[in-house]
Amino acid sequence: MTIVEDAQKGIITDEMKIVAKNERLDPEFIRRGIAAGRIVIPTSPYREVKICGIGEGTMTKVNASIGVSSDIVDVDMEIKKAQAAEAAGADTLMELGTGGDFLAIRKKVIDSISLSVGSVPLYQAFIEAARKYGSIVHMTEDELFKATEDQAKLGTNFMAIHTGINNITMDRLKAHGRYGGLCSRGGAFMTSWMLHNEKENPLYENFDYLIEILKEHEVVLSTGNGMRAGAVHNATDRAQIQELIINSELADKAHKQGLQVIVEGPGHVPLDQIATNVKLMKEMSGHKPFYMLGPLVTDIAPGYDHIVTAIGASVSAAYGCDFLCYVTPAEHLALPNLEDVVTGVKTSKIAAHVGDMVKYPERAKQWDLDMGRARRDLNWEKMYSLAIDPGHAREVRTSRAPEDSDVCTMCGNYCALKIVNQNYNLAK
Repeated sequence: MTIVEDAQKGIITDEMKIVAKNERLDPEFIRRGIAAGRIVIPTSPYREVKICGIGEGTMTKVNASIGVSSDIVDVDMEIKKAQAAEAAGADTLMELGTGGDFLAIRKKVIDSISLSVGSVPLYQAFIEAARKYGSIVHMTEDELFKATEDQAKLGTNFMAIHTGINNITMDRLKAHGRYGGLCSRGGAFMTSWMLHNEKENPLYENFDYLIEILKEHEVVLSTGNGMRAGAVHNATDRAQIQELIINSELADKAHKQGLQVIVEGPGHVPLDQIATNVKLMKEMSGHKPFYMLGPLVTDIAPGYDHIVTAIGASVSAAYGCDFLCYVTPAEHLALPNLEDVVTGVKTSKIAAHVGDMVKYPERAKQWDLDMGRARRDLNWEKMYSLAIDPGHAREVRTSRAPEDSDVCTMCGNYCALKIVNQNYNLAK
């Protein structure tokens, strides 16, 4: 029996209790959310994981993505990145490697951390077909489903699967065109295969079989966003919305069969369209957990895309997005290094908190209140402990230490807070 089926029968599981405690919510609220498809808890029969609730009512979660590429296959570095992402506060991790031995690398990454780990199994199926047959278009349908099952058996907790790409979606894409092309690797693989073979997407056509595999291995389905915009001028276009319609229908079908489901959202979205996208996703999917890939609100800042994303992600979270995929400073430029991963996680964690201050103020704003009081009192140790990155905050101040230990070198002898504290009491 799956966790969805337990919830629908009124059973509160240990996982639901853990999430309720972490979120400061009633376990019954979590149970109802899972039963209705509004909350998911990634688990696995193959490994112990850090329990994490994603969905309406829970604080916004952050995913970090790593993985070797065809140019750089350094498995030890990817393990260090995975561990650094967990230490930096990532709630989940996606292993998205496109080089080397897929299963061996993923197993090493999974074994190195306690976070729930996600994957995109069609990467393996298409790339192994290219290695074996000389082209991705020669992949067989059996190989696609075998890759999915093999990855599930490793203890993969959730999978981004491109179910919403079908012939109708393709018609929308070709008729409307794109300023920024198709930026999704999964979307590029699948559409190329469909066009060459003149066949329907196997993940859409054999969706019931896909559900069987995922349900057997307790994998959360994340309906992949293969038609997401790769440029802000393509945001909210016909192909994206068509894919959302299909994914929403399939998500309902999967949930009715006892499967946990996340719906993925777009990547490049201008600021004035974020609210529309979040509300549209939520309403069309029946308020299932919404996973936003970024979003990036402008296309002109390579090298600073983690900042671009923080702007979009904070607004997305405020309007109801439940799950954010980080973006690193290396986005659009290179495979992220260790420092990029940590920066990406920290930046997205800040964005998630900013959104939660709007979405769940009664829980999120207390952290800021505590920091405000610590600053008022010039309590530096308290400020460090409340900082999202205590080590970095301490390092910056220490590197430019003031003569007066009560203040910092920004204002020095003329610190407004110290002047006020010496003359009257503003404590509240």
